Amino acid sequence: MNVDITAMAAEGRCVARHEGQVIFVSGVAPGDRVDLRITKAQKNYLEAVPTAFHQFSEERVEPFCQHFGVCGGCKWQHIAYDAQLRHKQQQVEDALRRIGKVVDLPPILPILPSEQTRYYRNKLEFSASPNAWLTAEQIASGETFDRRVLGFHAPGRFDKIVDIEHCHHQPDPSNALRLRVREFAREANMSFYDAVSQRGWLRSLIIRTAETTGETMVIVQVQTPVAPESPADLDNLLAMLQAEFPAITSLHYVINDKGNDTFHDLDVVTVKGPGYIHEQMENLVFRVGPKSFYQTNARQALRLYQLTRELAQLTPNDLVYDLYTGAGTIANFVARQARHVVGVEYVEQSILDARINSQINHIANTTFYAGDMKDVLTADLLARHGAPDVVITDPPRAGMHPDVVARLLEAAPRRIVYVSCNPATQARDLELLGADYRVSVVQPVDMFPHTYHVENVAVLERR
Repeated sequence: MNVDITAMAAEGRCVARHEGQVIFVSGVAPGDRVDLRITKAQKNYLEAVPTAFHQFSEERVEPFCQHFGVCGGCKWQHIAYDAQLRHKQQQVEDALRRIGKVVDLPPILPILPSEQTRYYRNKLEFSASPNAWLTAEQIASGETFDRRVLGFHAPGRFDKIVDIEHCHHQPDPSNALRLRVREFAREANMSFYDAVSQRGWLRSLIIRTAETTGETMVIVQVQTPVAPESPADLDNLLAMLQAEFPAITSLHYVINDKGNDTFHDLDVVTVKGPGYIHEQMENLVFRVGPKSFYQTNARQALRLYQLTRELAQLTPNDLVYDLYTGAGTIANFVARQARHVVGVEYVEQSILDARINSQINHIANTTFYAGDMKDVLTADLLARHGAPDVVITDPPRAGMHPDVVARLLEAAPRRIVYVSCNPATQARDLELLGADYRVSVVQPVDMFPHTYHVENVAVLERR
């Protein structure tokens, strides 16, 4: 079928219509005219992929990454950055109007673009595999490839890893580190972890880089050695990293025999350095450990936090609740403008980080609690500290639990600054708050160029 791609939809897909049927299409841009192959039929819509292009969109540009279309990241590289921003802004407006049903929506402020559109991330995790995902071109070539790789997951596949030669996400020494670890493991005949059989020694490599201080953290994750591997393999790998990459300021390893790569419940062993690196925002220093959460676009995070502080309109007498505080970055960032800040976060390690970050910055007016938000944000907590004057909330993609929304309505702060990485769940929560609060400001922020993800800040004033 010959159809026109008319608009962007959720999760980076585009929309086409044929004979009254809605079709969601991957790998295209609004303005393309294409032939499609239907891949899935649902009751109310179809899913498809393009098989031929008859006309290319004016929004298209040449992707800069050799892995575009195969790797699962940067799905909007084929769309000009100014067009990406327009689509992200529209995504926010559509969510607030259609999902949130915000009838008195104020004019949405122009999206805040990212100063960096490449090499903007400060953290990447590369997974190992003995059975790399091969492209159609590689298969057709008839060549033999070493399929022991260290890279990213193929789209929608937990078991297939795309080998990465150069990633445009993270600055040096990220690419050199990944390539050297891959080659060292190959040369030493170390086994690469297979997610299907859950066998293999080398599991993943995590690299964190600090833009403001230049510090670099590396975390090597392996399974318990099984012959022919031995503990000496880990010693040799770590020794190589220290000898060839003196810029590493914090080196760690994790022994993980679980069925997944998460290690928040595992011991992290420090081999070199103090066990953490530092990032700086304005006059504040934040300690970032192996298990710490820190915004992955540090430069844009500073602008996001400055915006959040400005929109909160704090006074020296204000009691602030910072929900989903993470490592206390926002809480500590606004503390000097408030009387006291109470931060709540699910991950206990993050709360330990938040307290340390208050201490090293000589901030004495913060209190942090760890636990499930709906279980911590209770009447007892409000009685202990008092009802908040201002609430800042930055929940995960799932948004806020209905019990948390209900508690906010009971606490009745005069202002809520809602920072969200998912406008759809944010819009759902705004609808729940809508009887008592009106939306006064909407400010989208682009944290992740060349992806369909968009951050949005909404300010709610009590009616």
